[in-house]
Amino acid sequence: MTEETPRKKLSINRQSKDENKPRQRTGARARLVAMNEIRKQVEENASSRTAKTNKPYNERFDRYDEDKGFRRPRTAGYSRHRTSLEERMAKGTGHRFKPQTNFTPPQTYASYQKEIFPVFAPCPIGLEQVLAKELESLGFQGVNVGRSGCAFKSDWTGVMRANLYSRLATRILVQVAYAKVNTEDDIYTLARQVAWERWFGAEQTLRVDTSAIRSPMQSLQFCNLRAKDGIVDRLREIEGERPSIDTVRPDAKVHLFLDSESATLYLDTSGESLFKRGWRYDKGQAPLRENLAAGILALAGWQPTQPLYDPFCGSGTILIEAAWIAKNIPPGINRPFAFERLRGMNRHAWATLKEQAFDEIKPTLDVPLFGSDIDTTVIQAAYANLDRAKLPENSIHFSQQNALHIKSPTVQAGFLITNPPYGERLGAEDETFWREWSSVLKNQFAQWQVHVITNDMDFPKKLRLKPNRRTPVFNGDIECRLFGFEIVSDSYRQK
Repeated sequence: MTEETPRKKLSINRQSKDENKPRQRTGARARLVAMNEIRKQVEENASSRTAKTNKPYNERFDRYDEDKGFRRPRTAGYSRHRTSLEERMAKGTGHRFKPQTNFTPPQTYASYQKEIFPVFAPCPIGLEQVLAKELESLGFQGVNVGRSGCAFKSDWTGVMRANLYSRLATRILVQVAYAKVNTEDDIYTLARQVAWERWFGAEQTLRVDTSAIRSPMQSLQFCNLRAKDGIVDRLREIEGERPSIDTVRPDAKVHLFLDSESATLYLDTSGESLFKRGWRYDKGQAPLRENLAAGILALAGWQPTQPLYDPFCGSGTILIEAAWIAKNIPPGINRPFAFERLRGMNRHAWATLKEQAFDEIKPTLDVPLFGSDIDTTVIQAAYANLDRAKLPENSIHFSQQNALHIKSPTVQAGFLITNPPYGERLGAEDETFWREWSSVLKNQFAQWQVHVITNDMDFPKKLRLKPNRRTPVFNGDIECRLFGFEIVSDSYRQK
């Protein structure tokens, strides 16, 4: 008989349980427990923050006080001090900023602050004349009216002033080069000749845009590429590094414009379009851009002392623009600009401009402003925009009301300016509705000035009113007309 091999015995030493040590889990159960713990911690942090502050902090408007209104900045033009470019280079940190390895920016270049530049201010088509008057009122001389904008000359302080105060311009472009071009290589040569190092370098990001009218070039995309190559090759040659490309939120933005025989290079000093004031998040079905709304008020001849009513107010764009005009609030007072991120930025001059702008804001709003709409949702949106525009809730009287039941809100005759619904938004009732609304105007708004922007060229026929003015304007890419009527009791058109 053979002797059996003894089996191996497995012994487990149980460790003493530590009551303070949390139980360890693995797998799906562990993930579920961990997610619950994280969710609980997030909710506790949120509740603690809410308990500390009575109202949410809004970084864009932290210079506004409910009792005192707009306050001047606590630092050199900023509510939260933005570090200079040199400081960001030294620290190696900053918003959207990643310094190049072994790159040392030059200390100084020739200052451009006192240099006089050709400037172009584009605007919506139809607003060129009123934009020219606005620029002249801001102190600019020699303003030339062109298609879709105005040209003038200014030093850099004037460029900053135009960005801050212009309600009608879409952006402010500084011309840095112009030449006759025949090929794409000519564009490259032109771009490489410009001293871009005065404004930006490898520590900033770059974007180049191209537009053209009757240009013989085969590909605008290739033209854009050659302009970009000329810029970055020059910077690489002079400073040893080139800027990175950022098409979303660049630090520096260059525009290339081509016509039938020439090319023009512009430095964009605005960044985001100037109609973005920072207060409109909620929009109606047919929103107007803020600079077009301000332009309509200028074309209509409305003055801040006259009553204003919008019976199709939507999200309140026209009325809020009117309120800012009446209070003398600069449209760019609470938004950033591209020129703030360029080399050689004169922060003292910018701080002085903003300090003066804050001093000139009127403490109260005395003009009567009224708005109504049949949709309660857009009335709520209008109040939300009013709050973000940092205007008192009673500064504009919004109400939910059918346009066929409206009455004159004041004894004094004023201006009725509106962007009404039309076409598919009204459906088959379009003809009947406007005929009835015309009767309301005749009975309730005698002696009022009525101005309506619409893309319906037959709109006066539907009202059976004869316009005394019709101004072509564009709402984005939509061709419209601004019709002006002077309402009198017998203003029905004779068939």
